[in-house]
Amino acid sequence: MKRFATMLRSSFESRGHSVEVWSPKACVFKAVPRGPWSKWAGYIDQYLLFPRSVRRALARVSNETLFVFCDQALGPWVPLVCNRPHVIHAHDLLALRSALGQFSENRTALLGRIYQRYIRRGYRRARHFISISNKTREDLHRYGQVQPAISEVVYNGLNYPYERMTRADARRTLLAAGLPVPATGMLLHVGGGQWYKNQAGVLMLYASYAARVPEPLPLLCVSPPASPGLERALARIPSPGRVSFFQGVSEHTLQAAYSYAEALLFPSLAEGFGWPIIEALACGCPVITTDEPPMTEIGGANASYLPRLKSSDNMSDWASHGATVLLKILDRTPEQKETDGELGRAWARRFTADGAIEAYLAIYHRVLAGYGISNAAVVPNDEVAARA
Repeated sequence: MKRFATMLRSSFESRGHSVEVWSPKACVFKAVPRGPWSKWAGYIDQYLLFPRSVRRALARVSNETLFVFCDQALGPWVPLVCNRPHVIHAHDLLALRSALGQFSENRTALLGRIYQRYIRRGYRRARHFISISNKTREDLHRYGQVQPAISEVVYNGLNYPYERMTRADARRTLLAAGLPVPATGMLLHVGGGQWYKNQAGVLMLYASYAARVPEPLPLLCVSPPASPGLERALARIPSPGRVSFFQGVSEHTLQAAYSYAEALLFPSLAEGFGWPIIEALACGCPVITTDEPPMTEIGGANASYLPRLKSSDNMSDWASHGATVLLKILDRTPEQKETDGELGRAWARRFTADGAIEAYLAIYHRVLAGYGISNAAVVPNDEVAARA
């Protein structure tokens, strides 16, 4: 969210808007030694001290200010400005849906369930929302129980100029970054290791593929190292199959990985948007993902789709089907690969940062107009609200 807020701020300021960021300061948190009480010290900063500073600041803020919340998870602070012009950017409702028991793969503890309801109680006071996908908007209305006056969808724009690199340049970049990639190619997975990224499914799919070819391509995972729970899936990968984990790579290195990979394996159980899908397509990399929104929204006709893996499914059958889809992609002719790559790159060009920013601004002005405010400056935020 800090990156998103920074992007909004720089984009709006470059267009002549005045932006002010409000966020909690780590006062009590800094005064408490690191340990079991650190989390509670942070809560004091966020939920006791910060609201007081916001109320004081509101006294000096023009009534023509628009307050922008960079994430619906900032709901506890929405009541502070819900009677003023405001808008909330909604990214995903996965934490709330988990708290409501929607995902058998991710159970939420009692305190987590209480916390998510607390967040929802706050942002339900809001009336203006921008979601990053139709799926997120649907979840916002269904599970968030909002009653919006404005609820629009603006797809994320690529925040880095991902484009296809030549194979030679991509391999040089990867080797220079310490990523051991063979001349024959590789497969790729990109994710943060969260439960919904389905890393176990990725490894099982790769194991099924590696068992069906004499010389399988290695799998490069740009993600945290495999957790202990994935040891069984790793153990099932037959030799000479190989999986490597790397994290903290630069965006330029990631661009090279997308450009060099023969396919991106991204069979997520759920997403709010699915950045790697559009990043890979922008670099001409084929994508295998899940046949559910928002993955189908972001990939369109340019990705290959697998059924969502459910806890009741036979994972071996699901992985075998995924391996068949992967082999079909790998067996394409050079001409078909070039055609598919160009179609994917053309699709990805729809997802531009400038297009998203202009769409945000148009919605912001609609929100302001609803309060009888015209020709006003507009804003973004980091933790709570930004004023312009």
